[in-house]
Amino acid sequence: MMHDTIVNQPVIESQRFDLRSLRRSDQGLIDHYASDRQLARMTSVIPHPLPPGATDAFIARSLNAQRIADVWAMDGTKDNAAELMGIISLDRIDDGKSEIGYWVAPPYWNTGIASEAVRALIAKNPLQSKTMYASVFQDNPASARVLTNSGFQYLGDAETFSVARNAPVPTWTYSLKLD
Repeated sequence: MMHDTIVNQPVIESQRFDLRSLRRSDQGLIDHYASDRQLARMTSVIPHPLPPGATDAFIARSLNAQRIADVWAMDGTKDNAAELMGIISLDRIDDGKSEIGYWVAPPYWNTGIASEAVRALIAKNPLQSKTMYASVFQDNPASARVLTNSGFQYLGDAETFSVARNAPVPTWTYSLKLD
């Protein structure tokens, strides 16, 4: 019998849901949502189609004590919603600097879930970051609004490779000073 690893990562509460560490039991819902072509195309790292074992490997990396990113599930069970409504993460990119990334499951698009998760993560600042960065694809203005409405400032244009699109995609890059 395989047990979940206990991850040294705080539970972060918001009004409608909690951000909690991933569990192996999240695999089915992550597979279901990450297999959505539209969702995968708005990320740099989710392939489409989603290959067998990809979600299991992602969860294993997030539970590893030597991980470079902390990953939280947006868990709505306290508000009678789904156990997994999306994913949000903080990557350690340098001393005092982190990069936020997130995706929301399609049934929860345009419900404010992403904004609430980003604001909760900023308020808790679990990595004690002095600066948080984020980038979004330029064809995803809703995600850009999540960042600007959370206090992020536009830094400039860049380009990131999207695995699902198998191509480089123009991005907008943002930062938030937390000092």
